Amino acid sequence: MHRLPDPSAVESFVLPAALRSKARPSQASPRAVAASAAKAQSGIKAEHWLQLLGGQAVADSEMRALTELVRLRPVVAAESVFRSQTRADHVIAVLDGVVGLGSIGPQGQFHLERSAHGPAWLDISSAWVGQGHTQDAQAMGPALLLELPVKSLRPLLHRYPDLQDRFMLALAQTVQSLTGATHDLMAKDAQKRLISWLLQRMAAPAGEVALRERKRELAAQLAITPETLSRLLRQLMAAGLIEVKGYSIKLLKLADLRALAQA
Repeated sequence: MHRLPDPSAVESFVLPAALRSKARPSQASPRAVAASAAKAQSGIKAEHWLQLLGGQAVADSEMRALTELVRLRPVVAAESVFRSQTRADHVIAVLDGVVGLGSIGPQGQFHLERSAHGPAWLDISSAWVGQGHTQDAQAMGPALLLELPVKSLRPLLHRYPDLQDRFMLALAQTVQSLTGATHDLMAKDAQKRLISWLLQRMAAPAGEVALRERKRELAAQLAITPETLSRLLRQLMAAGLIEVKGYSIKLLKLADLRALAQA
């Protein structure tokens, strides 16, 4: 099995600026997001529904019916999307941009636990059971939200059984993803969690992982500090297992990485 070098031997490694910096390529301005929202009111792209509803194509009639129910809401950086325990009556997705999920502390500071890059669901479950949101959500930058009122969505799903199946698939995929993430946090150490994350997001056959998250966002998802993330990446680079190229990471020795993840 491939062994990583001792941490003390790689502390002098300097990560590329793409990984060191907290800044990402510039996001759209709030004005641009608002303009996008106004334009999108006439209809959301079919590929958005495709990604939100389990990867299955939505019929034109279903898409038109859904679009009639949609409310699009632009938000700016650090704006609250929803608060935990507040009653949920909409299923909510981020259409464009990034929204963080976590908790807001007593002093108003936001503790990030994971991030959602649009198109992705933020909360597809709470409104169905008539309960409050389980987390706080806050925009990480300008973003565009999609909201569907459950009260109006229920009869629509009865009218379109195929659409109901797609929502069930999207819900099942969300549960499966969160269950897998919880298992990794409980059963794997930080190194294994990082390697598993890289392997899951690897684009085949090139073996590259596109970095969409800021360093602190990725660290929060893995339940480690940004400093620990930097150290683990340096170890993997020093061992010749990965190569950082701009905003992507190339996985060089897949067999060794998989062995480490399962060790």
